[in-house]
Formats: sequence, structure tokens, C-alpha cells
Amino acid sequence: MSSSSQFKQLEKLGNGTYATVYKGLNKTTGVYVALKEVKLDSEEGTPSTAIREISLMKELKHENIVRLYDVIHTENKLTLVFEFMDNDLKKYMDSRTVGNTPRGLELNLVKYFQWQLLQGLAFCHENKILHRDLKPQNLLINKKGQLKLGDFGLARAFGIPVNTFSSEVVTLWYRAPDVLMGSRTYSTSIDIWSCGCILAEMITGKPLFPGTNDEEQLKLIFDIMGTPNESLWPGVTKLPKYNPNIQQRASRDLRQVLQPHTKEPLDGNIMDFLHGLLQLNPDMRLSAKQALHHPWFAEYYHHAS
Repeated sequence: MSSSSQFKQLEKLGNGTYATVYKGLNKTTGVYVALKEVKLDSEEGTPSTAIREISLMKELKHENIVRLYDVIHTENKLTLVFEFMDNDLKKYMDSRTVGNTPRGLELNLVKYFQWQLLQGLAFCHENKILHRDLKPQNLLINKKGQLKLGDFGLARAFGIPVNTFSSEVVTLWYRAPDVLMGSRTYSTSIDIWSCGCILAEMITGKPLFPGTNDEEQLKLIFDIMGTPNESLWPGVTKLPKYNPNIQQRASRDLRQVLQPHTKEPLDGNIMDFLHGLLQLNPDMRLSAKQALHHPWFAEYYHHAS
């Protein structure tokens, strides 16, 4: 355990759901860190969300996961000491906007980031951990172009996937249709859906399904991916928020949706890969490990674990 006197607090980096984040300096080593401060309510003690994040993060040591170095517990606050990352994927993509026109990333960079995202995610999933809130803001990038998963505030160790989880997870735009329809038996496949949404956004520079509420979010998904039915997705009609009166739609060609927003041609490999992530039926989505062995990543195979 370090003491807070070991760290010098520098500028504020932002406010999270339950914490304020500062850039900090380890005075002993001269290394920059990110200090995530959680204010403690004297009545309530340490928020369970923070305790959950700590116990998970300390176990997760992987080059594509933001490292939690230490935890400093004082009477009125809890400080999590993370490795410092220069940027996040959202800011990185925003910085490439020209005027008001969003621009996607070059496809070789998209692939490099997606590979790193899936490496970190496969490690989480092997350790029985769901991230549950993957979005560009939670994917941190350093000056070397390394991408790391951050903010496991909502993550929760899962054993058997029939755990009853709350449906209040994952920012709407990246939320899987099974979660939106009230499924509480979800597992690793919810993170895979989020990866698909992030991949499409890296290609075009804009979110694929930017809904403002659950209902609109599902409509946007079905407009492109088609309306699910029992033959494509057994059990879908029994989900709590399934709407039997929803207008039936056929799926659109995803390449035609994305291609106008990128100058580079989207080949069969990348489209097949994206379809593997964005399956409406959660059981049909690729696992993180399967995704890493997709032909789109052929040039990276020799690094695969």
C-alpha cells in the first residue's frame, strides 16, 4: 500500500460516474499515473462499485488492460492509482473530424486497434470477467499506439451465465439487442456486440446505432440488421421487452451502409468479421478467441496466444 503523500496531484482529467480522475506524479519514481478518487460517504462507507472495480482490476495483468498499481484508502476517500494513458479512442477519433465531418481511421489502424481490444477482452473473458461497458471513451491509447481496456466500474465476475444481472449496463449505443430487450441471462457475447459497434464507428467515424432510448436503439438496430424471429433467434419472443407488433424488416447490406463513409474499399474479410460480431442472436456471435482467429487478422496470427 502506498500513501497519498507519494503522489503529487496534477491537472483534473475528468469526472466519471462515481469518481474524479486526476493526472498524478509518483514522486519516488517520476512516473505519471492516473489517480481515480472516489469520495466516501461516511455513512455508506466504500461504494460497492469501487470495491468491485478494485478486486477485479488488481487481478487483470495484461498489456491491453489498463494496469491498477495501487489503492490508497483514507477515511473520506479511496484513490485508485492507474497507469497513465495519454488519450482515449473517442478523443482520438474526434481529433480527426474535419469541420463537422467525422472521419474514420485508416483500415490498417482500425485492424490494429480491434486486435488489441480483442486481446484484452479475450483475457477478461478467460478470467470469467465481463467488461459490460465497452465504448470508445473506455478504450485508452498511449503515445505508442497501444490500446488498453479501462474503467471496469460496471464489470462483474460471472460464473454461470444465468446470473441475474441488472439491465442498466453499457452506454446505449453499444448495448446488445438481447440486453435492450430485457435479457438477464447474458454473458460474454454482450461485450462482443459492443466490439462490433466500435469497429463500425472506427471505420466511418460515427456511431452505427446512435439511439436516445431503448426503443429507438432497437429500431435503429433492426433497421440495419433486420428484425429477429424465433427461427433466427430461438427464445427472442419470450424476452421481457420483446415487442410482437414491431414492423418486420429484412436486413440491409452492411457494406452499403458503411462504404459511403470511408475511402478505402471494405473487403469480404472485414465484412464477414463484422457480421460475426453483430449477430442479433447472442449465441451466434463470435467469441473473443474465435474473433482473434478470423482470416481478417491473418497477418497477426503469429502473435496470437
